[in-house]
Amino acid sequence: MIRFATAAAALLLTAAPALAQTADNKVVLTFETGARTGMVMVALYDSATAFDGRNGAAVAQTAISASGRVVATFDNLPAGDYAVKAFHDVNGDGEMNTNPFGMPTEPYAFSNNAVGNMGPARWDRAHFAVSGETAQTISIR
Repeated sequence: MIRFATAAAALLLTAAPALAQTADNKVVLTFETGARTGMVMVALYDSATAFDGRNGAAVAQTAISASGRVVATFDNLPAGDYAVKAFHDVNGDGEMNTNPFGMPTEPYAFSNNAVGNMGPARWDRAHFAVSGETAQTISIR
């Protein structure tokens, strides 16, 4: 069973702790989605421990534009390593929907387009360094 499904919904509904602010460091994430409805829910993590838990350093939800372009930006970040978990809330209900076995029924993705094996991607595959402006394009499947 994939624990990401319930963890993702819970983490996006809880308040994230404030990040220490540092100018000039930011992450710009562009998401490729297969549908033009709903929202993309994004959680940014600043450590392996946080990535394995439910406490994102910052969260965002971004509506999908008519063009299908989805961009989430996290500004004023301390330099360091980060990772992203995201899901496409296709029906706009604010939750990652799952089947009776807990498997996601809505598309999801991780930074670096990392994939998991019998569960979510691990930090070692998903993390990336941030120093200055860092951009990634992530395909949500």
